[in-house]
Amino acid sequence: MLVMQWVWTETGQEAVTPQVMYYALRSLMFILSFVLEDWAIHDLMPSPRERKLALLLTSSSYVTWTYQTHTFSNAVETLLVLWSIVMTQRILNDKYRSALLSSAVLGFLVAFGLFNRITFPAFLLPSGVYLLFHFSRKPLSFLALGTTFLMATALAIAIDTSFYNEGAGSLFHLLRTNPIITPLNSLLYNTSSTNLSIHGLHPPYQHFIASLPLLLGPALLLIGRIRKPTLPILSVLSATLLLSLIPHQEPRFLLPAVPLVLSSVRLPQAKPWRRYWLASWVIFNAFLGVLMGVYHQGGVVPAQLWLGQQQQHHLGVTHVFWWRTYSPPRWLLGRKETVTVDLMGIDAAEMMKRVSQAVGSCREKGPPVAGLIAPWSSVELDIWMKDSRAQLSFEKLWMSKNHLSFDDLDVGETGIRGTLERLVGRRGLVLWRISRICPFNDNTINARR
Repeated sequence: MLVMQWVWTETGQEAVTPQVMYYALRSLMFILSFVLEDWAIHDLMPSPRERKLALLLTSSSYVTWTYQTHTFSNAVETLLVLWSIVMTQRILNDKYRSALLSSAVLGFLVAFGLFNRITFPAFLLPSGVYLLFHFSRKPLSFLALGTTFLMATALAIAIDTSFYNEGAGSLFHLLRTNPIITPLNSLLYNTSSTNLSIHGLHPPYQHFIASLPLLLGPALLLIGRIRKPTLPILSVLSATLLLSLIPHQEPRFLLPAVPLVLSSVRLPQAKPWRRYWLASWVIFNAFLGVLMGVYHQGGVVPAQLWLGQQQQHHLGVTHVFWWRTYSPPRWLLGRKETVTVDLMGIDAAEMMKRVSQAVGSCREKGPPVAGLIAPWSSVELDIWMKDSRAQLSFEKLWMSKNHLSFDDLDVGETGIRGTLERLVGRRGLVLWRISRICPFNDNTINARR
């Protein structure tokens, strides 16, 4: 971002707009995925034939089109896992030297991956077991890895401490009194069932029956054709088992598994079965590519970009609550006047309580107003809007139809068909301007919608 800001100012512009920054970062992730991911797969595959198939399957996967072109920490983790396995194989394959350069690079990648996501070590457990035997014979390799790991860790702690304690004192003093160790904080947060219940709790088999089928589709049928458990496959198995112990599970947590599996499978030998499989692979990725790349949580970024322009629209909304959506990227607002409150997937009654408290009362100075961004498919809002006891007015300011939310699935009440009709028929993300209905105050009496 700093480089982008410097280049932009050289053109005579005052500042980079959030929209330009967003698309620049998306383009950067596309280039990184296209270059680094393909390069890593090219290095992992021993034969040209296997390499060609692995690149074809990975490039045609909807996961590569959608998740890997986003600025998700999971997308960065995928690249780090791939290159960590590449470095591990280079170290293990060097029988005569200590592979100091590869070891040093691996130490940096491990530190980077650990500070990027706490789930990163789950993918590298098999690599660590292999390397333990290697390091016992070549200690210089371990010394190189440990040195760069400690240096990168110290640098990451210093950067995080300076960023999250800006203006609180000198960096040296903060490192002694209040260092920010991101992996430790993430571990403490994610080992608390109370914290995880906010995001949703899942059974321990969720990754096996939902996450992997959603990410790999027909490719799961080819796992049985793998001749021997390679390091990439062992990494997938290790991560899936370990991450299944965590109560909160999402498919994106297993994102690095996609290129690792697709670079290890073989197509059916019989021509009829091969044609059937290829047809199912094309249909699966075309459907999921549109669903996950266009509609799934597709209104979050457009909503933030639109909110960033609210000053010229004179909306008067300074507090915006987000409910049942992905965590909104706050930097897209472009300034700090708008307070963003991420309610995640809390209970509807608690959401109504929080928003009502923010709206305030009629005795307060100025019109009490708050914003609420929620999926249109959330029927609880319909009941709330019709409740005259709430004394609230709802005005629809903005809406995007390219949004599907799977965070309010309630199959028990309406059944599978009714739920799908509600999600698809009422797809969209809506920004409501909520105000208190006060006597003799025309500014807060709006038509209910």
